[in-house]
This record gives sequence, structure tokens and C-alpha cells, in this order.
Amino acid sequence: MMSKIIIVLFHILLYSELKPSKAQTWIKSGYWFSGIGFPISDINSALFTHLICAFTDVNSSSYELSVSSSDEQYFSTFTNTVRQKNALVTTLLCIGGSNANYATLSSMVSSASYRKSFIDSSIKIARLYGFQGLDFSWVSANTNSDMTNMGLLFQDWRAAVNSEEKNSSQKDLILTASVHYSPDFDSVSFPVESIRSNLDWVHVNSYDYYDSLRSNFTRAHAALYDPLSPLNTDHGIGAWIGRGLSASKLVLALPFFGYAWTLKNPNDNGIGAPATGPAAIAIKDDGVMRYNRIKSYAQSNGAAIMYDATYVVNYCTVGSTWIGFDDVKAVRMKVSYARKKKLLGYVVWQVPFDDNWELSLAAQGEENNGRPKWRLLVIILTITTTVALLLCLLVYYLRMRKLKSKAKKLEPKVKNIAAAGDLNSNIPNLQVFSLADIEAATNKFSFENKLGEGGYGPVYKKDEHEANTDRIVGTYGYIPPEYARNGVYSTKSDVYSFGVLLLQIISGKRNACCHGLDENLNLLEYAYELWKEGKGMEFMNPTLDDTTSSCKLIRCLQIALLCVQENAIDRPSMLEVSSMLKNETIVVTNPKRPAFSTKRDEGDEKDSKLLALQLEIFSVDDSTITEVVAR
Repeated sequence: MMSKIIIVLFHILLYSELKPSKAQTWIKSGYWFSGIGFPISDINSALFTHLICAFTDVNSSSYELSVSSSDEQYFSTFTNTVRQKNALVTTLLCIGGSNANYATLSSMVSSASYRKSFIDSSIKIARLYGFQGLDFSWVSANTNSDMTNMGLLFQDWRAAVNSEEKNSSQKDLILTASVHYSPDFDSVSFPVESIRSNLDWVHVNSYDYYDSLRSNFTRAHAALYDPLSPLNTDHGIGAWIGRGLSASKLVLALPFFGYAWTLKNPNDNGIGAPATGPAAIAIKDDGVMRYNRIKSYAQSNGAAIMYDATYVVNYCTVGSTWIGFDDVKAVRMKVSYARKKKLLGYVVWQVPFDDNWELSLAAQGEENNGRPKWRLLVIILTITTTVALLLCLLVYYLRMRKLKSKAKKLEPKVKNIAAAGDLNSNIPNLQVFSLADIEAATNKFSFENKLGEGGYGPVYKKDEHEANTDRIVGTYGYIPPEYARNGVYSTKSDVYSFGVLLLQIISGKRNACCHGLDENLNLLEYAYELWKEGKGMEFMNPTLDDTTSSCKLIRCLQIALLCVQENAIDRPSMLEVSSMLKNETIVVTNPKRPAFSTKRDEGDEKDSKLLALQLEIFSVDDSTITEVVAR
């Protein structure tokens, strides 16, 4: 259960940090116009978060969307095609455009029934072709009634989209619009309040302030700043925000095109220089030149591209031809401006005009160098920290679960023992103390009882100088006789333990079992009896083979018996044991009967009295000191 909770919490955090949000996502959008002839499959959609397919018309009689048969083949496959390179890209369908019929749009917005026909068909077409949003582009609206009715359209549109979302499993459509660089122009104003309440954002067309058809002076047609005129992007953005529209609903347009003028005097070629109209190279397009064509023209003529920081614009001159446009530096500066102003993002008009994605990469590069990089770092650190914390909690949970599992397994055993009643009758060697016994023995757990000074009180002590170790409960095992009987360690106690271990290794037998014909001998005495009778190999584990080893098993048996002598004086040191095992030339003395033997040989009684005399002169302090001998 805990692991499931941790997984759910992790996914909630990850989703909250990385989920796409209309209000928070930095928009990197671009228009694709079907009339350009640029293949949809050639769009590098990885450079964009949103792509807008343009344009669809409005039927002049039904006021429903009208998609021509030539455009349908593109519109119906647009979303699936661009998602082949970017599965997360959001697509919108644009309605209207600069060539839209003014009268049709003006009539449509003026009637509630016409607006409904338009809205219903727009939602239907968007769903049919897989678009996630709709963009309304009516740049020719020029009367107050047009603006008022446009506001009503946005209101009805939002209500219909919300209703559709509630009555279906599909997400609500994004609603956007293209607007002038400023909310106020030619004595009319955009319906700012309706835009604020009903649209997700607007694309601010921050270009075409001037063109070579209407101006006889070279100008920055998309100037970010202009010290001499209000026709500039900064002024327009300030006007939108001043009218109450949040900066987070403004998307800045970046023109991937420029205008070409013919200079009156090629030597006078700065911004504001006298001109005679569109340059000959762009006369067919009313002076408009795509960015990719400008770059090709400048490179083929060896023209230097200049940058003007006052207007934030690039330009180049070839003879009497002067071209103003946005190159890499201008684009980066404008994206940086959008960031500083806390706008929602940028939109490109239009994607096919780019030159090998140079401007799109420049815009994205500026975006990557700004706040998103910092935000990405915060997201990574937050997720990393959270994952580490969750892993710690998971490890802790698993440990506690394991401990509880062990406790549950032991619980039946404890209950069975308790059910038996008398613990001592079931386990004869187990000495049981009650809490009252322990409190009395430790003077109510007094700190005066220190480990290493005779135990924890009278339960373990006889008095201040003597340890209560007269009786060792259980099997003796590796415990030497001097400690088992008298509670005193000698300098050869560890040698004794080694001897027992060596006997177990070479025999493969347990020390706790009884051995011999009558099964009345411990392991040590059984080994001694076989060695004494010359039957030492019967003691050995049959799987052991010493034919190719310099260390013979019988020699190991004899050395082990020396290590387990009753009297510590009779035992060799560990240094001597090591030498005897390594060197066959060293003479090994014959062992006496080992400790804890039930039988006695002649002379054993005398040795026992000598051992008792030696132990009496040992103090408690001396018993804890081991002789320093190399091993």
C-alpha cells in the first residue's frame, strides 16, 4: 500500500511540474499558409509548441466555414503530419486572413444566428481535422459596431466551447485571435474586455508599420522601438497592457519577411533615407521579400547585413536596393523583450519564409538562454530531491515491514512457550528473571552499575571482587575449562578455542554431540581415545585427503589435542601452533587427556591440584589481560 501511495505522489508531482498549461507554457508558434506551396512534411515542428494552419473562409450565405477541395487535402492531414517530428505540438486552424471578405465577416458577427452557424461549424471542422484550437483573423474590421459584434462573437464562441467540453470527453478548444499592434487605431478599439474574458491569447501583429508602396523613405517596418513615432512594437504592447489585457495573454509576432525600397541616392542608405518606392526585385510582391530570399540575395551580391539597435532591425544595401528586415540578432532581441515584458510567447509569420530554420533556431535559442533554462533546473532539482526523499521513505517502509514480518513469525513461538506455563520445565537450562528481580538486582537500573566491572548488579555478582560464574549454563563449546569452572581467563584461552575448532574441521563432527561406541564421549575425548589407540584416521572426515598436502591430518589431530589440554600451561602458544602446522620437522609432543574428560589417566589428579593453585593467585583485573604474542 505504501509503495502505491509513493508512486501516486511522484506522478502527481511530475505532472504538476511538466504538464502543458495554457497560462504557463511559453508559446513558440508559427503560421503555415496553404497558398505558399511549402510542403507540410518539411516543417521542422520540433522548433514549435504550436502550429497554425491558414486559412479557411466563411460561406457568404450560410456563414459556416468553407474549406475548398484543394485546401482540404492539406487541412485534413496537417495535424498528423506535423506530429511526426513533434508528437506534442498543438495545432490550430486559422479563419479569415488579410484576403477574407470583409462584408461576409461583418454580417456574420452582427447576427446571433449567423454567429451560431459560424461557431458550430468551426468546432465541427476543428474536431474533424484534429485541430486543438481555432484562430480568428479579421484584420480589416474598422468600425465600432464591428468591434462590438466581434466581442459578442468571442463571448458566444467561448460558451459553445465550454458546453462542448462538458458534454464530451474531449478537451476544450483553444481560442485565439490576430489583432493590430495596438488596441486603438483609426478611432476604433478592439473589444479588450471580451478578449480578456473569452480568448486564451491574441497574436499581436507587430509589423507592417510601413511598406515601400506607401512610404518614400526607408523605414523599419517592424521596429521594436522608434524615438520619432508611436508606430513601434513597444508602444503597442504598452497600450494593450494599459487597456487591461494581461501581458500573459499577448503573443508577439515575428515577421520572417522584409520590405525592399529603391534609394534615390545609393550613398544615402540609412534608415529614413529618401526612396522612390518598391525595389525592382520585389515589384511583383509590392516590395515584400521573404527572409530566405533576402539572405540569398545579400549573399550572392556580397552585401553586408547591418544592425540598428535604435529600432532593433537589420538592413542591407545592394546598389540602389535597400532592404529592411529582421535577421538573427533582431529576432533574439525581440524574444528577449517578450521575456522581459512577461508576454506569453511569440508567433512567426510565416514558417516557410525561414532560411534553413535560422530565425526559428535563433528565437528558440534566446528562449533557451532565458528563464526556461532556470525553470528547467528548478524542475530537475525538485524532482531529484523528491525522488531521493521518496526512496528514503520506501527503504524505511520496507525495513519496518520486514521487522514486523519477523515479529509476526516469532509471535506464535512466544505464545506457545507462554502457553506451556513453566518456562524452566520446557527449557531446563533457561534462567528466567522477572522485572522485579532485575530492578532489585540493578538498584532500579542505577547508573553506578557499569559494564566491564562485574556485570549489572548482584544478579551477576557475588560481591565487589568476584564474578558469579561458578555455573555456566548450556554446552561448554569453545569455553576453556579455567573459565567454565572458575570464571577466569588465561593467556591460553584462545588456543583452547582454536583446538576445538580444528577438531571440528578435520572430523566434520559437532562438539555438542556424544561420540564413541557407547556414545558417552564428547568430541575432544573421542578424538583423544582414537589417537591413543592409533586409529586417528577413523576420526577424520572421509572427504579429506592429505596425500598431496604437507600438512598431514594425524599431525593436525595431535596439535589440536595439545591445544585443548586441561592445564593452560600444557597448551602451546598460537605462534607455536602456527609453526607446528607449517613445519613438519618440528617435533610435536604427545598430548595428555583433554579438558572435560570423564576418564582420568595417571597423574591427572596432580595436574588438577596444580591448576587450582595457579588460578587462586589470579586477580580479577589480571584475568582480562591477554599475553601479547605474535600469531
